[in-house]
Amino acid sequence: MQQLRTWAHELGFSQIGIAGIDLASAEPGLLAWLEAGFHGRMGYMAAHGLKRARPAELVPGTLCVITARMDYLPAATPEGWQAREWQRLSEPARAQVSLYARGRDYHKVIRPRLQQLADRLQAEIGPLGHRAFSDSAPVLEGELAARSGLGWRGKHTLVLDRTAGSMFFLGELFVDIALPPTEPVSAHCGQCRACIEVCPTQAIVAPYRVDARRCISYLTIENDGPIPPELRAPIGNRIYGCDDCQLACPWNKYARRALLPDFDARSWLAEASLLELWGWTEAEFLQRTEGNPIRRIGWQRWRRNLAVGLGNALRASGDPGIATALAAAREAEGELVREHIDWALAQGEVQTSGPDAGVA
Repeated sequence: MQQLRTWAHELGFSQIGIAGIDLASAEPGLLAWLEAGFHGRMGYMAAHGLKRARPAELVPGTLCVITARMDYLPAATPEGWQAREWQRLSEPARAQVSLYARGRDYHKVIRPRLQQLADRLQAEIGPLGHRAFSDSAPVLEGELAARSGLGWRGKHTLVLDRTAGSMFFLGELFVDIALPPTEPVSAHCGQCRACIEVCPTQAIVAPYRVDARRCISYLTIENDGPIPPELRAPIGNRIYGCDDCQLACPWNKYARRALLPDFDARSWLAEASLLELWGWTEAEFLQRTEGNPIRRIGWQRWRRNLAVGLGNALRASGDPGIATALAAAREAEGELVREHIDWALAQGEVQTSGPDAGVA
């Protein structure tokens, strides 16, 4: 196991563990979550059903799962970064992108390195049946990570570690050899409700239960349709994902910087304004987001998200330049984006009527 840890660290992973494949106790919770409709428009969640809790059905022959943690805070992240992020969120004209998405797409980083880990293990012990995953298959990643000691499930459902917070990605290597499991760790959320109380859309409907249909990460990334009007104002300037529950978590004062330069923030994501990004052409979008996770939502969702952000900025500032930019783009847009532009333009009227006028 120590040799495996050494190889993993050399490949950029911060921690690994070993989980068994009997996840039967997680099945009732998964079924209840699906039956409540909390997966929203993520049809693939329901389509795979209980296969998520049955690793040996997903990859026949699997005897255990090697789990891995990869920290993603950019190396240049300053002390007091949470306060800096809260400040960015309070500036309506600024474009706010989730911290994990400011560098290289993690799918492109983690899975190849898990494959390299498997290659090293295979060279050491002989032929090895395996498959590598990172948010790329019906896998209960958080459950496996918690069972293997990478952390515990926080009330926001993310995995938390006492020495690393929650600012990390997870990956899995399903293997057909039986390795001794690593011990899980105890939970340390206690009575804290910071993540629940800070959520702008009240998506954490109960401790350890998230309604994805209300989650800003889901709304701006996974959701391919209109964003519900009642949830647009709480989105603020968040145009791709949301970090609020992690920013509020006391354990993230221990969040670690990435071991790899892949997650260094691209400059245009760190400092851009909403209007700057709104001015891009589709060709610029594709060029700027090459190798970045934002690319996967496509041009239309990107424009939809920006329109919502600009509407919120217009309501906050009354800046006529925002209304002009929105109106100028309206006729060239498709139905989805045009609807959000109309909503955004209406926020100028809300702004002139005062903060209690409601949202169009």
